[in-house]
Amino acid sequence: MNHRPRKRFGQHFLHDPGVIARIVGAIDPRPDEALLEIGPGLGALTAPLLARCGRLLAVEVDRDVIGPLRERCAGLGELTVFEADALTIDLATLGGGRRLRLVGNLPYNISTPLLFHLLGQRQHVQDMHFMLQKEVIMRMTAGPGSREYGRLSVMLGWACEAERLFDIGPGAFTPPPRVWSSIVRLRPRQAPLGPPVDARRLQAVVTAAFGQRRKTLRNALRALLDAEAIRDCGIDPGIRPEMLAIEDFVRLATLDGVKSPT
Repeated sequence: MNHRPRKRFGQHFLHDPGVIARIVGAIDPRPDEALLEIGPGLGALTAPLLARCGRLLAVEVDRDVIGPLRERCAGLGELTVFEADALTIDLATLGGGRRLRLVGNLPYNISTPLLFHLLGQRQHVQDMHFMLQKEVIMRMTAGPGSREYGRLSVMLGWACEAERLFDIGPGAFTPPPRVWSSIVRLRPRQAPLGPPVDARRLQAVVTAAFGQRRKTLRNALRALLDAEAIRDCGIDPGIRPEMLAIEDFVRLATLDGVKSPT
């Protein structure tokens, strides 16, 4: 397959057999499960996944790889490929009423907006196993007080349990990226952390809080909440946002002064 990876799609094709086997083992797909692969490319993960579970859905934006992908997977099982941008997919429609197991080597250039798009549809998801830039997964799994802790840590941690499984070096890909990658496992929580809150209100508070990391909470949230309201919530308005637990952000987002974005 002489497909040239395209920069505009952020393509880095996985080729290392040992890494592929380790990823498939971590996913551990079963024949009775509904799997959806995002960005299958030339099928390095698709083929062994399909061989294990017998049926697989895939979403691929690059029409030029779909033909070679189908050829590689012929005879392994039932592969259904949707030519679409992953940022537009509707998991309820694709799953047909079943909760999906999502897998994929996500393009680095759209990884964060794609994660938030999927997070908004987590009621249709059983779990997610994604390969991403190591730095991104460090942020996804970071805890309060760490340098990596920020908006992505809070919003993902609020809705999902996130676990960094293992790291992958650049040599496992063609072309090799300039960064290391990691595999993350995300499991949607039965109920998000903290009291019930509108996700848009939480997003507004978290985005404002981490907009300028060196600011205190009082200054970062000035447009949303005054210091007295923050203090009444049991939180010191003089500390920096990275010191707050996820549940603290949720409590702040439930206060009357915070307005949901329209």
